Amino acid sequence: MNKQVCKNFYAINNSIPHKLDNKGNYQFAMNQNILNAYCTSKNCSSNHEKINAGCLYLFDAFFQSSSVFNSVAKGNINVYEYIMIWLSKMLNRIETNENESLNFLYSIYINNDNYKKSIENFTEYKDYKELIDKTDMMKMNIKDISKLYDAFITLCMMYIEFDEKSPDCNQCSKHADEFVKKYNKLNNDSDIAKDSPYYRLLKLSVRNKTYNLYHIYFDLNHVIQVNCNNR
Repeated sequence: MNKQVCKNFYAINNSIPHKLDNKGNYQFAMNQNILNAYCTSKNCSSNHEKINAGCLYLFDAFFQSSSVFNSVAKGNINVYEYIMIWLSKMLNRIETNENESLNFLYSIYINNDNYKKSIENFTEYKDYKELIDKTDMMKMNIKDISKLYDAFITLCMMYIEFDEKSPDCNQCSKHADEFVKKYNKLNNDSDIAKDSPYYRLLKLSVRNKTYNLYHIYFDLNHVIQVNCNNR
């Protein structure tokens, strides 16, 4: 994770706000033409279409451009797991019987040509679909995955607002405290199996320590503290 990763998620959150309208629908607030281009007839009408458009937007933002891929995604290929966290959060706000897992969206949208865009200059996974197929998260309940979102986006705000040249140390400290509070709540959730993909994303593990949220927070907060203490 880095500032550019977080800026892309910040952009999609501005484009598709999490708040539903009075009819229970998502609305595009920004970048309507870009997002509608991902839908049939260039118009996203249903909530699932809008969420899918946002998902494709994020994949393209990280993997379609060779320059962005080389600077951001290549060194952090598990960024797709952050996309799955965002996707789960958006789906979890919609009350439908199909929303228990990501498999519904997978069968309708992901399992088609739109997700078979090749990832240039990367040989391990040839396209978006193959990258998604790698994860165990597709079978997980979206309510479980979506719990990670608030901690994830708080961590992103630490990245976005931290300026090494002129840091707002009080604001950074506020976000850090907020993340720790959310992390501890998730970490103490007795419903989370310790061997689940959910737990792996949340907590420090030897096998995948580069990408889990706690390890990222630990490293970033250390940089912030050193920077602030030297002023």
